[in-house]
Amino acid sequence: MQPGGTLWQAVLGEIELSVSRGNFMTWFKQTQLLKHDDESAVIGVPNVFIKQQLERKYNDLIADTLRKNGLNPERIEYKIHTVAARRPANDAVSLENTQAQSRQEQFVPSPAVSSSSRPHSPAGVSGGVSHTYRQGINDRYTFENFIVGSGNELAYAACQAIATNPGTKYNPLFLYGGVGIGKTHLMQAVGNAVLASKKDARVVYATSEQFLQEFVDALRYKKNTDFANFYRGADVLIVDDIQFIAGKEKVQEEFFHTFNTLHQAQKQIIISSDKPPKEIPTLEERLRSRFVWGMSIDMQIPDFETRCAIIQTKADTHAVELPRDVVEYLANNVTTNIRELEGALNQLLAFCEMRALEPNLAIISGLLGSAKTRPKHISAKQIIERTARHFQVSVEEILGSKRDRDIVVPRQVAMYILRSELHLSFPKIARELGRKDHTTAIHSVEKIEKEIHLDTDIRDAVNNIKELLYA
Repeated sequence: MQPGGTLWQAVLGEIELSVSRGNFMTWFKQTQLLKHDDESAVIGVPNVFIKQQLERKYNDLIADTLRKNGLNPERIEYKIHTVAARRPANDAVSLENTQAQSRQEQFVPSPAVSSSSRPHSPAGVSGGVSHTYRQGINDRYTFENFIVGSGNELAYAACQAIATNPGTKYNPLFLYGGVGIGKTHLMQAVGNAVLASKKDARVVYATSEQFLQEFVDALRYKKNTDFANFYRGADVLIVDDIQFIAGKEKVQEEFFHTFNTLHQAQKQIIISSDKPPKEIPTLEERLRSRFVWGMSIDMQIPDFETRCAIIQTKADTHAVELPRDVVEYLANNVTTNIRELEGALNQLLAFCEMRALEPNLAIISGLLGSAKTRPKHISAKQIIERTARHFQVSVEEILGSKRDRDIVVPRQVAMYILRSELHLSFPKIARELGRKDHTTAIHSVEKIEKEIHLDTDIRDAVNNIKELLYA
């Protein structure tokens, strides 16, 4: 019999091959085998929501995998267990294994400016320009408290690789996507990780608005050299919302020269925007071409299961245990961005705290029920109809037996949306699509989960169908 730790690592290794990366990191990564014998296996989990998910959805998979590794207990128990404290942030070893052993993460937003924010100025730079606009790196933006899901796992992996070896790959890294999906968190997590492994690293974080304001001040007070030295002396330059420099010729020229200086010196550049470089209007072509030199990643709105994990993780920080139906109600009714999701959760917690109540479904449905932005209830039938309409095929064809690609792809997309938006079981999805074997549904969902990151047509199709559903 393998020791408990070794045995569980072997079990997790097999499970990782059986589920999507997002599901593995969300539900399995922070688990551990506490004890085992012939009668029972006790698995430690960090919170009640993961406990419920493993009991309800993954118990058979865990049992089968344990049997393959020589353990056949009569029952499996899941126990909420506090994991031992992580290594200190300055432990460089924790960064060495980030690609091979990714930490559990999904986005838990926190204010951009706080007392824990710290500006990092390159050493030896003249203080001629006042950098009073700079926010600095926020200590609370780390890889550890970022929840990984299917919409951000590629960006997360790229940021981890950069944190380990800044300037050597994915340079520049360009993250784009809608508001409130974790771009700022991930970029600053890189900065915090770099500083943890190298205390004297020169990490500069600024929004494009701050860059613009400081540039204007430098011109006004004739401190152009100080301004240039500050930004061009960085080991890692992180610029948020770069789209706001579009149309500003002098600022674009200054950023162009800053970019070139850093890139030629193999210093890391990380940029974010609400849209890809090719879609930013009035952006100079020379900047547009440089922004795509390294790696551009589209960050998506988190899926249902990731939203649940975010809610539970944030509730844990408030020492509040939310019932499963409350978590799922929030995840179903706030889908547009994570900041709104956190706002809804904070509203619930504040309401209950002021009235000394325990959170329940009646309270949260009452608080959100009148919200104008709350998405309407959708059904499996509506999802299938909207998918058929988007791909210009009939519902009958999607439900039929034809295996032509122009029918199979819409069918797979419909299965994926049924899973991500209604979180139906695979057997239920199969029945909705007129299938007897639910393994077809599993294959279809996993296939679209992968292709949504690689195929822009598939990604756009899923997004357009969701927009129609919630319009």
